[in-house]
Amino acid sequence: MRADAQQNYQQLLTIAQQEFAEQGVNASLRNIARKAEVGMGTLYRHFPNREALLEAILRSSFDAAAVRARHVAEQHHSEEALMLWVSEITEFTYTHQGIIQLMMGAIEDLDSALHSSCVSLRAAGAELLRNAQEEGKARADLSGDELFDLIAALAWLKEQPSSGVRAERHFEILSRAILTAPR
Repeated sequence: MRADAQQNYQQLLTIAQQEFAEQGVNASLRNIARKAEVGMGTLYRHFPNREALLEAILRSSFDAAAVRARHVAEQHHSEEALMLWVSEITEFTYTHQGIIQLMMGAIEDLDSALHSSCVSLRAAGAELLRNAQEEGKARADLSGDELFDLIAALAWLKEQPSSGVRAERHFEILSRAILTAPR
């Protein structure tokens, strides 16, 4: 990639990350291009759609979350590792307003730019769940897909002004629904 094209690419990523953090995942692509001081054509040459731009920004975060799952599994009891990771992923989705809807759609859409990252993230959680289930610490009838659904629901609830204040209580209830014995 030419030096000026690489500079534009990095500038777009930097500005997009700021805009998505401030405005949520539906931030204006036109504003991102304007603040990055490039045209819409340049933005679309680098990122053909919103998902491609989000994927470029989130890929490293999703990869880090998958690595984090292995790390917490090595350092904590299975049930603690599972719930710590669930808490961290819920917080991650909360700080990226609106991302949970895209993630849930990307899981099912093989053509989504976010598909493989979301699938690997779900697989990391499923592995933590299996570890806890093998030790009898988590419900045996809960699947990795259902765990991901519960994380999505918890993240969505946390985003809602009327229920966000009860996020800690929601997490406690979720913990009791997942684990076989209260923490």
